[in-house]
Amino acid sequence: MKKYLVINGVNLNMLGIREPGIYGKSTLADLEEMVTEKARELGVEVDFLQSNFEGEIVEKIHGAMGVYDGIIINPGAFTHYSYAIRDAFGSVKMKVIEVHISNIHKREEFRHTSVIVPECIGQICGLGFKGYVLALEALADA
Repeated sequence: MKKYLVINGVNLNMLGIREPGIYGKSTLADLEEMVTEKARELGVEVDFLQSNFEGEIVEKIHGAMGVYDGIIINPGAFTHYSYAIRDAFGSVKMKVIEVHISNIHKREEFRHTSVIVPECIGQICGLGFKGYVLALEALADA
């Protein structure tokens, strides 16, 4: 059975509290439940990590090689400056999709650039939690 890892980065533990006008009122637990249900429908397994610590995310990516068939990541603010996370993906050579709940291209200019996406097979943004479901479907079909 295929197995995927969903990583949520910095501040995503605050979903439902932080800027609900941008991110909605649903929580990280709601998101994980939605993705888990889609995984069941697709006949795949999914694990989750949320961390506010760049090094912890890098360690999880390193440990994913040979364990997971792909990774979905919402790096949060790490998107814009974490060359460490980018290099970790370059090291493990896995299928990765970057996801953002909001449309980062319609927000502040500093949010328009992702240093991580060059190591990804794609990016989904602006579709809310559905972006994670679409990313899982894409990985499962790949």
